[in-house]
This record gives sequence, C-alpha cells and structure tokens, in this order.
Amino acid sequence: MDIREIAKRAKVSTATVSRAINRVPTVDPQLAKRVWKVIDELGYYPNTQARALVSGKSRIFGLVVSEITNPFFPEIVQTFEELAVQNDYEILVTSTVHDTKRMKSSVRRMIERRVDGVAILTFGMEESLLDDLRLRKVPLVFVDVGPDLPHVSNIKIDYQHGIRQAVQHLAALRHVNIAFVAGPSHLKSAVTRKDAFLQSMSEIGLEVAPEMVVVGDHTMAGGMRALDELMRLRRPPTAVLCSNDVTAIGVMREAYDLGIRVPRDLSVVGFDDIRLAEFITPPLTTVQMSQSELARIAFQALMNDVAEEAVSERRKEYRLSTNLILRRSTALAISDPGQRELRGPSRSPSALDRAT
Repeated sequence: MDIREIAKRAKVSTATVSRAINRVPTVDPQLAKRVWKVIDELGYYPNTQARALVSGKSRIFGLVVSEITNPFFPEIVQTFEELAVQNDYEILVTSTVHDTKRMKSSVRRMIERRVDGVAILTFGMEESLLDDLRLRKVPLVFVDVGPDLPHVSNIKIDYQHGIRQAVQHLAALRHVNIAFVAGPSHLKSAVTRKDAFLQSMSEIGLEVAPEMVVVGDHTMAGGMRALDELMRLRRPPTAVLCSNDVTAIGVMREAYDLGIRVPRDLSVVGFDDIRLAEFITPPLTTVQMSQSELARIAFQALMNDVAEEAVSERRKEYRLSTNLILRRSTALAISDPGQRELRGPSRSPSALDRAT
C-alpha cells in the first residue's frame, strides 16, 4: 500500500496525495477530502519519516520537564499533548530528573528525530547543554532564563504580583512574624520568589529576620524539616509562605505532627496551585501559576517560530501572571505565638524520618 494506490483510487495525481497528506494549504479542499476518504477506507498510515523528507518538517515538538512525578508537571504535559494533537503534532517528552547526562542523551535523541522545536520547562537547566539544538536553529522556549538569541523565546513569570498579594493578605490577617521557606538556591526561579517575598515585606514595613527565611528543596520532606526548624526559634512564626505547594503540604504535615492547628495556630500559603492543593485538609491558600496556561504559551511560541520564514534577530518574550487563590489554610493571627495549645499527635523523632 502506497500513495500510488491511493492516487489511483482517489483519481488524483501522486503529487496531490503527497500534498494532502502533508497538509499543504494550496491543495484543493475537495481533492484533499477525496484523498483522506480513500486513506480512511484503506486504513493507510502515512510514513512520518517520508513526510518529513518531503515537507522539511517532522511535526514533532520536544518537551523537557524536570520530574514527571512532581505534581506540578503532569498538567503541563497533558495540556501540551492536547494542543499537539489538535495541531497534528507529536511530542517527544523527557524528564531530566536533574541529571545532566540524561539531559544530553535527551537532546541527542531530539536531534536524531529532527524535532521542529523544543520547550524547556525545567526551572533550572544549564543552557550550555542545548548548544547543539541552538546551532541547528531549532526553535527553543525557556522559562525565565532564555538567552537573547534568534529562535529563542522566553516565558517571563510575574512572581512578584502573586507573592505581593500573599504577603498583603497575611498582613491584613494581622500576621507580623511571617516566615518564608525558599527553594534550592541554585534555581533562579526559587531565588526570584524569595526576593519577591523580601521586597513585598519591605513594601509594607515589615522586617524579616534572617532566621525566618529557611532554604528548602521543594519537597514535602523539606517542608517538614523547615517547619521543625522554625518552631525551635525563640519567637516562631504565625504564618509561613512557601516557595511551592509541595513544600507547603510538607509544612502542614509537620504542623499536624507537632500538634499545631492550621490555620488557627499557623497560617500556611503555597505557590503553584497544583491540583492537589484544593483537596488537602484544610484546602491550601496558594499563589496560582497556571500550569495549563504555561503549556499553552510554550506551545504557541513554538508554533509562531515554526510559522515564521525569516529568523527573528530578537528574543521573543511572553508573560505569565500569578494571582493569590484564597482557600482555608489562612486565618487571623493569634495574639501570642507562645500560647499555642498543642493538640493532636505529639512530635515523635520518627515522624520526619518516615518522610525522608
């Protein structure tokens, strides 16, 4: 079964069949309809490699994420894939797991498949690993760190807006002693979130003692360790703002083990608004950074680059806003943190060990 048989049955030329299969817009719609009717009747599946040779496009996009098991990324992958299907594209997904060797292998695989573009939604990968793609003029999309080069798009996230809303929300609830659990210091996005917190606190005249900023690792176990450290302070916080929702969930779990009630004794705010955030107890107040919107922007940026015939000499920048989502993990501050009434399970040495 080949395009000659399809052309014969559809009563068109093989060139018309080829153009119809490759969705060339100049093909007469009625002829294309006849071709696809025969293809469906015969159960013919076009050779994608042959199509790529004819059109010069593989119709494959690469998608690079940090950890597919991280609750932040599945919605990104799902949305990106849905958009790909709608636009007759395939996606090649890879999870780096923060491993440079794995990243290099993934890049090589994408080059071999002649991808039409790559979205790097990792929040922390070395740009040097992508030199091979850049030199081949493959369109690239980064988050926050895109280099100022042709064929490179950058999605700029407005962390400040959502975090400012979170700080002002806590201040309105009379919280003064507010702690921040940051992400890993090697991640630019984590540092930017911490700086946004410090600036927002300064804007409303609240000082942040050095011990009130704890460096975490964006994991639940890291959130548990962070709260344990904060609760050992002479003056522990009445509210904790976290660099991501996974950390916030760890903070809430540790609060439970310590007998600290959320939100009566401690208000907790996350960042990301992963799907799990609204289903934990109590539902988590968080700064929303829409994963589906991030995927849409990244996909459209690649489509825009593929559609352009001339190479843009300037980096393209897209923006993604953040906003506070109010749920039930925040409440009025208690007048004296030292008067917290410990209830529920007491803190046992093994509670944190189980999480790690």
